[in-house]
Amino acid sequence: MHKQRIAIIGAGTAGLASAILLARQGHDVTLFERAGALAPVGAGILLQPSGLAALKELGCLTHILDYGHRVDALRGLNASGNPIMNVAYADLGEGDEVFGLGVHRATLCNILDQTLLALPHRRQFCCQVESVEDRGTETLVRFRHGSEEHTQAFDVLLVANGSASQLRPASLVQYDRQYPWGAMWLIRPLTESLAGFRSPILQQRYRSSRQMAGMLPTGRVPGNGDVPMVSFFWSLPVSDMAQWREQGFDLGKWRNDVLRLWPDLNPLVDAIQSPAELLPATYRDVVMSRWGQGRIGVIGDAAHAMSPQLGQGANMALLDAVAVGRAVGGASTWNDVWTSFADQRSGSIRFYQRMSRLLTPMFQSHLRGADRARDLALTISQKVPWLKRQMVETVAGRKQKWW
Repeated sequence: MHKQRIAIIGAGTAGLASAILLARQGHDVTLFERAGALAPVGAGILLQPSGLAALKELGCLTHILDYGHRVDALRGLNASGNPIMNVAYADLGEGDEVFGLGVHRATLCNILDQTLLALPHRRQFCCQVESVEDRGTETLVRFRHGSEEHTQAFDVLLVANGSASQLRPASLVQYDRQYPWGAMWLIRPLTESLAGFRSPILQQRYRSSRQMAGMLPTGRVPGNGDVPMVSFFWSLPVSDMAQWREQGFDLGKWRNDVLRLWPDLNPLVDAIQSPAELLPATYRDVVMSRWGQGRIGVIGDAAHAMSPQLGQGANMALLDAVAVGRAVGGASTWNDVWTSFADQRSGSIRFYQRMSRLLTPMFQSHLRGADRARDLALTISQKVPWLKRQMVETVAGRKQKWW
């Protein structure tokens, strides 16, 4: 495809990664972002082998390996100490990037941004996009910069501004709702008192399906020296999140709940002085009939937001960007681009959306018996070699269909 004027809305994982690939192809890329700058904020995420392979294609793998914390397995125990989940990447066999990588979202975005800065492109930060319009021969982006309103024309537009996007074409959205459960999260230095969490493992603990805690070693953050960090997650209903900001919140009771589930977390929770130290995270479930139409495409969480239970958000965004780059590089029209994108990504997107919707209530819900169904299913999957292989393939982000 000859040189195109491409607008990308959102400087998150999907937006930055797609901007890199499209700028390398020689297109005129403009990146729109609501924030004034890419700030070092965000929770810890687990990059899967699929995401690491995408970063290798982007030319960012070596850099992010320097910052992240290698993860070789995911392990979860119930409140009685019985192993429920045990997924080891080694079961994938020999090969490159057969491991996960714990990183901070800010680290990933920083590395992508540094790569993009070396390429010709334009950026409009501190900019609120109000609306987009496909006029057939071009797309119009209407945005506000401070008190001034602007309109700019492009050949095509990629919506990549997250799960709560109001810019994805309504005609393409089949389903959009907020998950009733979310999480409170906290990032802390991985000190000697937390040395047990330095192992290359994502660790979780469960009490029925109503309480879940997780600890993910997430390496270093740019600008924070060589201090390794760890991310802590505590699951709870979204309806309970407001209580964390109310005067009189019983932090002591919450500490006791955490320690009854996971005594080894005492050094972490004992150091928490205020509930405001933990930040809320909510999630959406977004299903689209197509991910591109005319001169507007949708990628990343804006296209297929889902529960973080399978830890695929950042990986899916990276894979979307790679698919867009390949599609644009091999197509002559934008309709061909969307067809190619769907051919590459629809199987994976549909599989992970359905699997996430199936599994989430087993870990985060008030459904009676959900935990027993979970424990039985996961125990069986560990004992049947074929199921065990399917489980690790799923976690690794490699699945395209159920069988």
